[in-house]
Amino acid sequence: MNHQEKPTEDNLTELMEFVLLGFANMPHFQWFLFGLFLIIYIIILMSNGTIFLITKMDPALQSPMYFFLANFSFLEICYVSATIPRMLMNLGTQKRSISLVACATQMCFVYMFGGTECLLLSVMAYDRYVAICHPLHYPLVMNYRVCIQMVTGSWTIGIPIMIGLTYQVFALPFCGFNQINHFFCDIFPVLKLACGDTFVNKMFVYVVSVLFVMVPFLLILGSYSKIISIVLKLPSVTSRSKAFSTCSSHLLVVILFFGSGIITYLRPNNQHLQGTDKVLSLFYTILTPMFNPIIYSLRNKDVIMALRKLLCK
Repeated sequence: MNHQEKPTEDNLTELMEFVLLGFANMPHFQWFLFGLFLIIYIIILMSNGTIFLITKMDPALQSPMYFFLANFSFLEICYVSATIPRMLMNLGTQKRSISLVACATQMCFVYMFGGTECLLLSVMAYDRYVAICHPLHYPLVMNYRVCIQMVTGSWTIGIPIMIGLTYQVFALPFCGFNQINHFFCDIFPVLKLACGDTFVNKMFVYVVSVLFVMVPFLLILGSYSKIISIVLKLPSVTSRSKAFSTCSSHLLVVILFFGSGIITYLRPNNQHLQGTDKVLSLFYTILTPMFNPIIYSLRNKDVIMALRKLLCK
């Protein structure tokens, strides 16, 4: 869809709402998409909710790794709830308008939860690093107090930064063309509709992306490079396979989430093509939360055993 030319400053009409186009370019598939995303949303809620429940109830899962997994599952529920319900409402009613306040609120929560996920994934990687590379010191290093501090930091560090980022975007004047070619209020599609100079805003986005996406990603890579070097030195094939199995699921989630996020937010601005960002966003906002419990449960014997106990009650 071609963007209309923005009006001159003399003809500015302040916008009170946006229109989320979502998947409007697929008019014959609206109810199919509604059903598909509704099923995905239910799967995410039930699967992540189940993991959260069993990690809290089962005595065998009372360790730092499962404490972080419980927080991660709860976070995934919050993350998808910031985008999918609005998408379902738009698909079901075909009323795609969203007020500036609702758009700003959605953007803020999406970025707060996204930033928290980046930090929490790096914390989980550090947990695996200590467990595999320094097993004798693991109970001392990853004690309950440290775990609480790490999780609290992951949830709270990004709040003021994401609120500031959202405020900076919506402090810009919006006028004329009001159609957002996305299924949620993402920052680059919204910035395209601003009438003022957006250079500072885009630089702020890149800085925040480096801090919350690139830095955690590099820390995770550093942790896993250490893990791999230690595991390869283990004498037993069984020990090596067991060590790899404990972290391979986490690494798969990392690749899915960070890969799509880095491509979306750290590309040059002239490479943000219509439709491409929408597809990439599906990976880190919907597909990763759906795959997360499947990956963790199918590749983790303790989780499978806890799930069987829960179902047999």
